Amino acid sequence: MAEEYDLVILGGGTGGYVAAIRASQLGLKTAIVEKGKLGGTCLHKGCIPSKALLRSAEVLRTAKNSEEFGVTASDVAFNFAKIQKRKQGIIDTLYSGVQGLMKKNKIDIYEGFGRILGPSIFSPMPGTVSVEMNDGTDNAMLIPKNVIIATGSRPRALPDLPFDGEVILSSDDALELESLPESIIIVGGGVIGIEWASMLTDFGVSVTVLEYASRILPTEDEEVSKEMERLLKKRGVKIITGAKVLAGTAEKQDGSVLIQAEVNGGQEAYKAEKLLVSIGRQANVEGMGLENTDIVVEKGMITVNEFYQTKESHIYAIGDVIGGLQLAHVASHEGITAVNHIAGEEADPIDYTMVPKCIYSSPEAASVGLTEREAKEQGYEVKTGKFSFRAIGKALVYGESDGFVKIVADKKTDDLLGVHMIGPHVTDMISEAGLARVLDAAAWEVGHTIHPHPTLSEAIGEAALAVDGKAIHS
Repeated sequence: MAEEYDLVILGGGTGGYVAAIRASQLGLKTAIVEKGKLGGTCLHKGCIPSKALLRSAEVLRTAKNSEEFGVTASDVAFNFAKIQKRKQGIIDTLYSGVQGLMKKNKIDIYEGFGRILGPSIFSPMPGTVSVEMNDGTDNAMLIPKNVIIATGSRPRALPDLPFDGEVILSSDDALELESLPESIIIVGGGVIGIEWASMLTDFGVSVTVLEYASRILPTEDEEVSKEMERLLKKRGVKIITGAKVLAGTAEKQDGSVLIQAEVNGGQEAYKAEKLLVSIGRQANVEGMGLENTDIVVEKGMITVNEFYQTKESHIYAIGDVIGGLQLAHVASHEGITAVNHIAGEEADPIDYTMVPKCIYSSPEAASVGLTEREAKEQGYEVKTGKFSFRAIGKALVYGESDGFVKIVADKKTDDLLGVHMIGPHVTDMISEAGLARVLDAAAWEVGHTIHPHPTLSEAIGEAALAVDGKAIHS
């Protein structure tokens, strides 16, 4: 039996379910097709579980350093099984909340794998969705006026080195570890790799990071990358940059893995109990019937316009499946924009230079807008202001005074071009900079905003004043 909808969304991750809620708010009859669990990668295999583990690592580190605060904590240890149980409890709570939101907004959920059909008896246009149900019952046929593809992504493997879930791990595999290895090699020094390096070194694992680029966090401001590398090395993480991993050389031997890498013109061998590959993610575009449409896929990602329409104007795509910034909050806003466009509401295209990006390592890092190098490459004459957390009272109170806030501004107009932070709780501070970017604020306006004392956010105001050499506490 076929069911008609105004909108069918393939994928119930963060982008998909947020789009569904917005569609319901606008009166559209909406359904989600999801093979796994609502909440997708972010809730079950990414953002939430990894941050839960990072928080446990942070508590452990704080307990070990408690003497600095005049507190004696003896026999500090951790129970990894309980850490994993806490992580799962958080996931379950949020998952229940998402399910409740779907019921509240009267969104139909089809548990199965959806495929887009070409023109058929159901519709003269491609877009009818056939759902292969998880429970083995007959396929459900959904006839939507519009479709949003929000199928997300999965960890990318190295050529010639497939994941085995035992020794060669993806980030998905790492989240399900029942016990921690004594040592690990992390291939990739981007956001995911650095978060895992920070977490695992806190848990006492010997960590080696192999990064192909000349620096870790290559998309962040160079000063932030340099500071992160310095602080991770200080905590015992081995970081090798300019390392081209030779995947075909990997050898599993006696409960460990040996791999070769080209470094500085030579070849080096690295050995550890496990190897975690974090070299990015690839879009889930296979098997969903794109070949039955005129949708264009380039470099493994779906091509869309500024409103997320594919070449089939009634079929949209959002989130990781279109590439770009593969972040949960980006997918959510792309979904809202797409639904607004479908419903004929105002739909302003997203300016991706206004999207905050966060790294939840220790120290944390966060940014919005252009790096200093990017601004110069785009032809701006820039001026910068930088302020260290060492001069911020609240940072000293926390015992976390490493890091800084850096602001990049246009020398001609004083407009804020980028804000870059590394230090305590900066992922909670970056939204102020995001708002400043949205409002097209000048550096002096941020500097003249009164920041309460003592707070970590004072570093933002001081860095903004420093753009014109007017910082008070430096």
